[in-house]
Amino acid sequence: MSKRYFGTDGIRGRVGQPPVTPDFMLRLGHAVGTVMQTSSRRLVVVGKDTRLSGYMFESALEAGLAAAGADIALLGPLPTPAVSYLTRTLGGCAGMVISASHNPYHDNGIKLFGKNGGKLPDHHEHAIEQQLELLLQAAYLPMSAVNCIGKARRIDDAAGRYIEFCKASVDGEISLENFRIVVDCAHGAGYQVAPRILQELGAEVIPINNNPDGLNINQNCGSTHPQGLQQAVSEHKADLGIALDGDADRVIMVDHQGQLVDGDGILYVLASERYRQGRLSADHGVVGTLMTNYGLELALNRNRIPLVRADVGDRYVHQKLSEYGWQLGGETSGHVLCLDKSITGDGMLTAVQVLQALARRKISLVQAVDGLQLLPQIMINVPLGDHSWADLLEDSELTAAVHAVEQQLEGTGRLVLRASGTEPLVRVMVEHHDNQQAIHHAQNVAAIVKELTQHA
Repeated sequence: MSKRYFGTDGIRGRVGQPPVTPDFMLRLGHAVGTVMQTSSRRLVVVGKDTRLSGYMFESALEAGLAAAGADIALLGPLPTPAVSYLTRTLGGCAGMVISASHNPYHDNGIKLFGKNGGKLPDHHEHAIEQQLELLLQAAYLPMSAVNCIGKARRIDDAAGRYIEFCKASVDGEISLENFRIVVDCAHGAGYQVAPRILQELGAEVIPINNNPDGLNINQNCGSTHPQGLQQAVSEHKADLGIALDGDADRVIMVDHQGQLVDGDGILYVLASERYRQGRLSADHGVVGTLMTNYGLELALNRNRIPLVRADVGDRYVHQKLSEYGWQLGGETSGHVLCLDKSITGDGMLTAVQVLQALARRKISLVQAVDGLQLLPQIMINVPLGDHSWADLLEDSELTAAVHAVEQQLEGTGRLVLRASGTEPLVRVMVEHHDNQQAIHHAQNVAAIVKELTQHA
């Protein structure tokens, strides 16, 4: 059964346009409180990033939750993974994050966690949507008996709890005292906690983009705009740089030479360290996605570490990790999962795991990624139009062309043909060490797709 409001990572959209309105959030809070609370758990943990609209939606959610009889723990601006952690440790029945992640300030949304701090499973999202439909059709919002309505309280030490959690993920004998680090907070949810985590682990920290005003979140900064971080690392002669996104659940890094290290590079560093420790093997590998660079797969295979690919989206990476019983996975965008450390993707926790690996081996980030050669990726988007994606996949001409390219690339590259999850587009992606070969194959397949969709 399809979902009307929930996407791959919660609910998201333009502020003021349905469903991202105060009225909807009021009813969403009521629906979450109704579906998620139990006889033993009625606390819902609510955090947010630094968007101006977060104040408005926090109040709406609080009213809806209280009307449904749920208590509310208000965390204020904190990274999404901090809300996940505190949902679990505070004994909540659910966690809610008011954020649109890496989107600009005029977007907002809701991410949801279950009582264990993990992403909400499909059956709970379906149940919440069913309850929402009833509430949206009702003339007025129902309310618990007056003596049963919920209470809200601020968790004043929420930031400190999360900081200690991240620090505790590092071995006690490891210190970052020899590191000078620039951290780009994206004017987002990590603006207070990210510099403190690094400082309290001993590093010299230069924070940038850590002055949110409600409107500047992700604005030409953070993990989606790393150019400023690259410049700052050079200017400050730093050992490396760390860039978070607006809700600090993803991270990319910059080495001392100014080169980007994306999620694939971070996975390589963490996988290499775990291999050295005997924690990765032919039976215990890494999960990436359809977009994970083939170069990472080749590099891991040299040590007989398997790479399994999931659909794009950190929830699918998590599902695959759970299926295989593995611990390490992630996306090129910087969503990285270390399930032995946290149940959800965490930008700062991931960063300190990389720093721990560097400190333990006394090497630079440049040296740590030395064995990874990423292949050029060529991506061409073709409008799907009114054509059916399922019918497209069954077309004999396209099937033959894809098969021919896959045979030519076997062992040296790969072709990915997929429908976009957010737009009516077909994405044609080819990876190969020869950039011209990648362009050639991508253009040929894209031309066939374009011809088919135009004659639908």
